[in-house]
Amino acid sequence: MKRLLSSALFVALVLCISQGIRAQTEVTLIAPGGIRTSIEALIPGFEAKTGYKVKATFGSGGGTRKQVVQGDAFDVPVVQPPLQEVLASGNVVAATQTPLAKVSVAVAVRKGASKPDISTPEAVKRTLLGAKSITYPSASGGAAAGVSFDETLKKLGIADQLQSKIKLAQGGAAAMEMTAKGEAEIGLTFMSEMGEPGIDIVGPLPTEISPPTVLVGFVSAHAKDPAAAKALLDYLSSPEAAGIYKAHGMQPGH
Repeated sequence: MKRLLSSALFVALVLCISQGIRAQTEVTLIAPGGIRTSIEALIPGFEAKTGYKVKATFGSGGGTRKQVVQGDAFDVPVVQPPLQEVLASGNVVAATQTPLAKVSVAVAVRKGASKPDISTPEAVKRTLLGAKSITYPSASGGAAAGVSFDETLKKLGIADQLQSKIKLAQGGAAAMEMTAKGEAEIGLTFMSEMGEPGIDIVGPLPTEISPPTVLVGFVSAHAKDPAAAKALLDYLSSPEAAGIYKAHGMQPGH
């Protein structure tokens, strides 16, 4: 009987120690702002399921890639293509490359305003040329939505014609706030950044002129606890995560 009690106490002690270590493990993550709302919604479920804690940092798409390439210490980096520079840096474990979600640049107007036609590339061109003012995130700060929309304007061949109408914003949230206040007639950013209550979402731009941006996760080559980092990456690409991505205007990566 004493032996049984001793064994039981030993197992309980080991489990307690194991759980205590797990609870103290902090997994750090860096990601672009376009996936922020989804990841913030997923973190509590991951923490409850695993006992790990997550510290997430968000920035622009370009800024995030730069931090990963220069070797900043994050356990799970989430980046967007092109990936060549990220892979060549040696700062991520290439075999862990995992597509998490895709997000499209979309159009919004002030709440209650009439919704313009964006059903075809030609319709988008007419809408933009006919608008009094347009706002979207500035690509100069590395905003991926801004980089994407600049490419769209080049494809449509109207970048120069629109310069006098464009009011660049510092991030997607700022662009949506300007749209809600009526400071710009048309607002554009990633669909996942359109949480401003004072806007109506018109919809995503046609894929022919604006392909969705893919967000890809890795385990860092410098992860303090590779197993914990892999657990977070697996959770962010799970069926449970897919539902969250859809709820926030994104498409699951798988």
